Amino acid sequence: MAATTSAPADTIRPGLLGRLQFWFACFFAVGWTGVVCGGLGVQFISWDYPCPLCMVQRMFMLLAALGAAWIVRRGMSGTITGRDYMMGWGMALVAVMAGGFTSWRQTMLHILPGDKGYGSPVLGLHMYVWAWILFMASVVAVGIVLTFAHLTSDTELPTSPLYRTAGLAVLGFVGLVIAVNLVAVFFLEGFHWFLPDDPSRYQFFHDVGITD
Repeated sequence: MAATTSAPADTIRPGLLGRLQFWFACFFAVGWTGVVCGGLGVQFISWDYPCPLCMVQRMFMLLAALGAAWIVRRGMSGTITGRDYMMGWGMALVAVMAGGFTSWRQTMLHILPGDKGYGSPVLGLHMYVWAWILFMASVVAVGIVLTFAHLTSDTELPTSPLYRTAGLAVLGFVGLVIAVNLVAVFFLEGFHWFLPDDPSRYQFFHDVGITD
């Protein structure tokens, strides 16, 4: 008797819902990169120098963005595998969990009554508290995405100009902000191995004699 096979009941069918993860990955990457831009804005406009824990949080934010960017890059080719989805969201999940611990650690350092915290508050909360909230929200969001992955993660995506243009814009934005952040860290740290616990200047300009 000849064996017969049938398609699984949960086979992913192409459609608008099946493309949701690609667009969510775009949103996720741009969102976390935008948060880093907010930190850079406070740094450059308010002259509020980030501490080492602040910079570590930025690194985890950008790692989360890179996880989503991996999905975007693979999706731009029109073919993306389950392994690609899992690798991208796995990287993002590790990043937001580690970033959540880092921001929680900084929050606990300033939890005692009378402690004014590090830096200036934004909308009533310090930036590391906002970072903790966003990291935890992202853990939930990635969990929801993975739960419904069988419905929202087509392996075949359109190769239309819209997808390629959106993907290139996302990747370009992430890459640009990573480069700016690297330059900002170098200017803060100068020719030293470690960033001071409470930076008060751009050490690079001091080291080369531009500022006192």
